[in-house]
Amino acid sequence: MKTTFKYDHYYKYDELKSNIEFFAEKYPDLVSCEVNCVTEEGRNQYAVTITNKKTGDALSKPGWYLDGNIHAGEVTSSMAAMHTMDYLITNYGEDDTVTKLLDTTTVYIIPRVTPDGAETYLSTPYMLRSANRDYLPEEGGIKGEDLDDDGVMRMMRIKTPYGAWKKDAKDPSVMIKRDPSDTEGEFYDIYTEGVLEAFEGDENLKTKKASWGLDFNRNFPLGWWPDYRQPGAGKYPLSNPECKALADFVLAHPNIGGAAIGHTSGGLLLYPPGTKASKAAPSFDIKVMKEIAEMGKQELGYKPMNIFDSFIHDQESYDSGAFDDWCYQTQGIPCYTVEFWDVPTKAGKPHVWGGEEEPDAGLERYYACVKWVKENAPQYYSDWKEYDHPAFGKVEIGGINFKFTLQNPPENFLCAELEADTKFNIRFAKAMPQLAIDSVNSEKIADGVYKITALVGNHGYLPTNLTEEAKILKVAKPVCVAVKGGEVIGGKAQEKIDALAGYSQTATGAFYGNISTFANACAKKKLSWVIKAAEGTVITIEACSEKAGKAVKEITL
Repeated sequence: MKTTFKYDHYYKYDELKSNIEFFAEKYPDLVSCEVNCVTEEGRNQYAVTITNKKTGDALSKPGWYLDGNIHAGEVTSSMAAMHTMDYLITNYGEDDTVTKLLDTTTVYIIPRVTPDGAETYLSTPYMLRSANRDYLPEEGGIKGEDLDDDGVMRMMRIKTPYGAWKKDAKDPSVMIKRDPSDTEGEFYDIYTEGVLEAFEGDENLKTKKASWGLDFNRNFPLGWWPDYRQPGAGKYPLSNPECKALADFVLAHPNIGGAAIGHTSGGLLLYPPGTKASKAAPSFDIKVMKEIAEMGKQELGYKPMNIFDSFIHDQESYDSGAFDDWCYQTQGIPCYTVEFWDVPTKAGKPHVWGGEEEPDAGLERYYACVKWVKENAPQYYSDWKEYDHPAFGKVEIGGINFKFTLQNPPENFLCAELEADTKFNIRFAKAMPQLAIDSVNSEKIADGVYKITALVGNHGYLPTNLTEEAKILKVAKPVCVAVKGGEVIGGKAQEKIDALAGYSQTATGAFYGNISTFANACAKKKLSWVIKAAEGTVITIEACSEKAGKAVKEITL
């Protein structure tokens, strides 16, 4: 796929910033860039708006939203957002699909929600969830550090008679569980490579609780719970400025009709609700989210699933406060969490979602992944090596670089993931509702009196209200149709249509060997007015929808 920039590495902040600014400066009629918020360390959370400004204001068209990197280490998602941005801008005017999309639709992209967290992840050996800010820190335990200065925090095995692990006799680089009868031999504990912070009772070692424990995707108002239930939730909903900026952006852009939210990993297309079973949601909403997700499956090869039904393990004390649930369950916006990258499936040991696994399935999966890394990204694997630890004496350090093997693709696998996602994103954005005025006719009733008839419709897949949830929430807005240019003496100068269906609501199927359209969706509405005006007067019909855009048609009497 043709792009302006290369996608064979992960962008640090300066490169991401430079590329965004390049697009905004070179394509002023297509691209606008704003600073959505400034982080504690002074970096910008950028929001980019892409549409052909000559065909209308951004808010006058259906909108579609994309973001990435709400979790600091999930940098594939910010690269995917940048790739989609790049492809759309670079190919406008050359590719018919891209050109039509940006002529009729507005694309909003926030490529890196947490620029501080991502910069720490990409510039240091450290792992973190969302931001490099202390949150409910606890002292004591083994704290992750790059002891051998190879730029990676790997695993550290410590020989001890109390250890729960032992070397596999067939391959000493492989650690297997000590079984109940193992009373003789060498045994080990395995921790993250790191240093010991003393604590009371430290004769029994433990991993230190992460000080950078904020989880931005537990900080949104829908289903928020305090930290006792969902670690990293923050002091209160939207307490993180980066999260509040996302919510404010969506509310400030009411034309947004769909959202794709980037994460890693797992090779999944997750759709809401995540706080209740899918059978408790409107059946139409689940239908359309499944159908859109099927396009993602076709392009990415990822598995679509409902968050609550299949992805959540504990359906009583589940995690919530997520952005996708907030978008759907407060704004009625259909949205997806795209979990990029899936080594277990490539390694032949895929996750079993929504079902029971054998007790050792996770360990088998891990070693299948390690084998895949050795064969496909050997630069990110290190054999066990002795290290003289200041607290534990002789230990061994080794294993994979988790960051760029399991959590994100090795660089040579990156571009293929991004290209597949861009294809899905374009198809998703094309599913937005699209308002149209199919025809306007006039009929002379008497001298200076005319009957005007207009056929207003929605040419898009989604209805103008997007979802049934939007109706339940009372956030769905009607389609407004106004007539201008004469005195209205019959009908209202401004009519309102509650909603226009999309072709997603057309009833189709197979019946006795034939395929059939059983009933059209209510996607069209005929309106009429009686106008008093002189012959030759130009009458303008203007239809507006918050989610489906604006359509205008004129007729001369």
